[in-house]
Amino acid sequence: MTVDLLGFLGVVLVAYVVPGPDFLVVLRSAAEDPAHGRAAALGAQTGLCAHMLAAAAGLSVIATRSPLVYDGIKLMGAAYLVYLGVRAVRAARRADRERRDANGATSAGPGRGGPAQGRLRSGFTQGLLTNLLNPKAALFFLSVLPQFVDGDGSMAQQIFFLGTLDVVIGVVYWFALVVVAARLRALLARPTVRHRWELTTGWLFIAIGVSVAAVA
Repeated sequence: MTVDLLGFLGVVLVAYVVPGPDFLVVLRSAAEDPAHGRAAALGAQTGLCAHMLAAAAGLSVIATRSPLVYDGIKLMGAAYLVYLGVRAVRAARRADRERRDANGATSAGPGRGGPAQGRLRSGFTQGLLTNLLNPKAALFFLSVLPQFVDGDGSMAQQIFFLGTLDVVIGVVYWFALVVVAARLRALLARPTVRHRWELTTGWLFIAIGVSVAAVA
């Protein structure tokens, strides 16, 4: 099996570095709690595994060649991003009201309340759904990835090989991002900064969701 590894690695690295929905979910989760960020990263990569397996099995071809199916996935993904954004904006406004009502009471920090296992499950679910409902991930395996495979070999095996490599690279990249984002926790412990962070990420989610829905 002969594949263009160097070309593929270059494309994959660029795809991860350019901010998108997965990037924002992992970054925001990691700023709340490193474990939460790692869970979101693993969720996103699990969704990528699903896209890879679907592409290898040929299922994604059906979805991407059917405008109705493609538009349905796209709109569900857009709606989910808007939902995450609205939650963040509401959380920012609620936290701001509580801060003003407490008149400068000590902040509890950037982490959210609730059992740790529940937060990890929430982070994993957010990463998973954000990736699964992103039709661009499916298109990557169908339109971009085949450019780096050997036409004389098994297409399914090569897609599986390159897809697995993509997933592993993503895990390493996301975990490195979690380490960097975790350093924001001390800064986000400040109520004013926390409020602005929640508002900014919330409106970014909404903007990305609206742009996804608007693209033909």
